[in-house]
Amino acid sequence: MSNEVLKRCPQCQKDVQVGEHKICPYCNYHFPLTVAERLALFADEGSFKEMSSGMRSMNPISLAGYEEKLKENQKKSSLSDAVTIGRCTIGGKPVVVGIMSFAFMGGSMGSVVGEKITQAMVEGALTGDPVVLFTASGGARMQEGIFSLMQMAKTASTAALLEETRTPLFLVLTNPTTGGVTASFAMLGDVILAEPGAIIGFAGPRVIEGTIGEKLPEGFQRSEFQLEKGFIDSIVERKKLKETLSFLIETHTRRA
Repeated sequence: MSNEVLKRCPQCQKDVQVGEHKICPYCNYHFPLTVAERLALFADEGSFKEMSSGMRSMNPISLAGYEEKLKENQKKSSLSDAVTIGRCTIGGKPVVVGIMSFAFMGGSMGSVVGEKITQAMVEGALTGDPVVLFTASGGARMQEGIFSLMQMAKTASTAALLEETRTPLFLVLTNPTTGGVTASFAMLGDVILAEPGAIIGFAGPRVIEGTIGEKLPEGFQRSEFQLEKGFIDSIVERKKLKETLSFLIETHTRRA
């Protein structure tokens, strides 16, 4: 296929040709997607309109080198911060979407990420349109100190607003979804989906093993393990993502 690219799979170490879905044909490893690539999987073509594109992170605790790090990540990832929000249609139905990217400072949640996620959920509450959030994060952004931790309470309380207004909230957890994002809005969806093989958890396995003094089960924190334990509702292949989201939107939309 003309859109295929040769990549080295980090899981099985084979050179593979990956197409639009970016999945290793040998071990089913899911390569990271850019925001544009992920949108192409589910949004109707040409329907996405970005919101709050001009929002930029500041340096609230005057940490030396943080502003330079932000500029470096903006240049490297071509993103303004670790989440992009906006409106689009899926199967002709309007939704509000938020897509996190691990390419920007490990998808860390600072003040801008928390504010954008909040704005996306508020937009859904005001319009009644479903909210779909894609997570990819290493957790709270330590460079912003307590301001990053405040985003956990902020996003969680806004998720409660969606529940009060009976506005559907759908989460799609991608690899990895960890730390403060998992401990806040990522686990508060009406339906929580995940990609195959995604790491989903709070602390890393080595930290947990060191704390409890025991060896963790095989596949611990992978999406398959989380599905078995009831932490997520379903694992969805990328090629079936649009179909699945369309079904959820149709079955959760309020009728006049």
